[in-house]
Amino acid sequence: MTAHPHHVIPKPNWTAPPGKPPLSARMMRATWRGLPAKRHRAGWEPGLVVPAADGTPLLTDHYFPRAEGDFPTLLVRSPYGRGLPWSPMYGILFAEQGFHVILQSCRGTGGSGGRLEPWRNEPADGRATVSWLRQQPWFNGTLGTVGPSYLGYVQWALALDPPPELKAMAVQVGLHDPHAFFYAGGAFHLENALAVGAGMTYQHQGTAPLVKAMLRLRRHLRDITTAQPLRGAYESALGEVPWLDEVMTHPDADDPYWHGISLGEAAERLTVPTSLIGGWHDALAHQTFEQYGRLRRAGCETALLVGPWTHTSAFQQGWPEVFAETLGWLRAHLCDDPSGVRPTPVRVHVGGEEAWRDLDDWPPTPATTSWFPTPDGHLTRQPPADSTPLTSFRYDPADPTPSVGGPLLSRTAGSRDNSALEAREDVLTFTGPPLTEPVDVLGPVSVRLRISTDTGHADAFARLCDVDTQGRSISVCDGLVGLRTAGSTPSEVTVPMSPTAHRFAAGHRIRLQISGGAHPRYARNPGTGETSTEATGLMPVHITLHTGSALTLPQVR
Repeated sequence: MTAHPHHVIPKPNWTAPPGKPPLSARMMRATWRGLPAKRHRAGWEPGLVVPAADGTPLLTDHYFPRAEGDFPTLLVRSPYGRGLPWSPMYGILFAEQGFHVILQSCRGTGGSGGRLEPWRNEPADGRATVSWLRQQPWFNGTLGTVGPSYLGYVQWALALDPPPELKAMAVQVGLHDPHAFFYAGGAFHLENALAVGAGMTYQHQGTAPLVKAMLRLRRHLRDITTAQPLRGAYESALGEVPWLDEVMTHPDADDPYWHGISLGEAAERLTVPTSLIGGWHDALAHQTFEQYGRLRRAGCETALLVGPWTHTSAFQQGWPEVFAETLGWLRAHLCDDPSGVRPTPVRVHVGGEEAWRDLDDWPPTPATTSWFPTPDGHLTRQPPADSTPLTSFRYDPADPTPSVGGPLLSRTAGSRDNSALEAREDVLTFTGPPLTEPVDVLGPVSVRLRISTDTGHADAFARLCDVDTQGRSISVCDGLVGLRTAGSTPSEVTVPMSPTAHRFAAGHRIRLQISGGAHPRYARNPGTGETSTEATGLMPVHITLHTGSALTLPQVR
């Protein structure tokens, strides 16, 4: 920790400017229902210039409550512009509840100076903004941070060396490890990378440029995702995106390119009370649970809310719950009003039961149960007696197994019926018997696979599904890892799936699905040993699954 010396100097009196928030923001604000009643009218002071440490101007809007009194400040730093939806969602709503809100465009975006270099400048620019805040006549020395996704990353950047004024954080579906977002499991997360490329490049320019870019991306998606080589193919829809090209050329987490970019260590020593919000189908769910675990081990006061949401639906259908949770946490730690804080640290939505459950910790139990695939496609609690191969299939990257739903940033995210997917010859399914009573699965899910291949290069995609009484196979959670095998001897690999909270109802069946990929969610494995972004050739692979494989479920009784 470094010292944060600053001299206390007299501040001039501040007269609130007369400006109203933008009309578009007020119109969006008027559409929301089910939110706490506002306490004040919101004012707006746009276009303030905050100097970064190197003098780069960072454009900033100030929202405030039109009322007499002392109010805490919330810092919201974004690379996605200061317009919709950030202006109403954070500027207006929180100003109405009694907070000064600083909504700032990260460098290289939204009119701020400098060049956009994601992840590189956030710690220094965050500290410079706090130094500027100390000089403002309305700043009372009490600071909180709030925001989702990359707006969560900038919070962790400030938390690396938290200023003394920082009293609370609210990280919503937040990022702390960019490499893991792009490459967790060893495969390139292609579809999400393209969505981030569009958002980071165009959203700060306004709604119209972003919509046009997303439409171009959708129109060219097949050509982009099947191009050889994959690198650079996105330019037909997005133009040149230097940082995305760098991401695609540095797949190894140990590459110096990634050094210092993961901010997980910030949570390991943090003492600032932190609220975490996630979704079961969020592309950053793994990172939210990792943040929670690190904060708990550090003894930091923390709360966790996980809903039935994707990365974006948390701020659409889930916004009343997300806003109420966030507001309650910030009031408790910035305004000394704990009335909106839950009695338990954890609240999760249980799929299948469609109910919320309050817990003292996550995961609620270390107990697990194992289910074993059999050669006839069943899933049983009894491990097989022999050690023969179970079954095999052929994965052809020229006709890659398609992705269906899952933790995507696109509109196709979330739980989906897998029936059509499971009819393909390159998808294996192992299904348990109809359950005689409900089974609750709460916690991390994984599958141990014993696999051999004929080429030595493959991916293993595993998915947990809930088969209902009509035979529909609904996805619950999944994961993928890259494989390197040698000869006919099986290699053992564990595929971690997203944590989940799900009830398999009586009469339903538990299903394990196995395939060689999920395209274009993940870049297809070319089967040649080349990286997926640079490969210029494709080779089919025969994948054999052996006995000794097992699905591990955190079953709560």
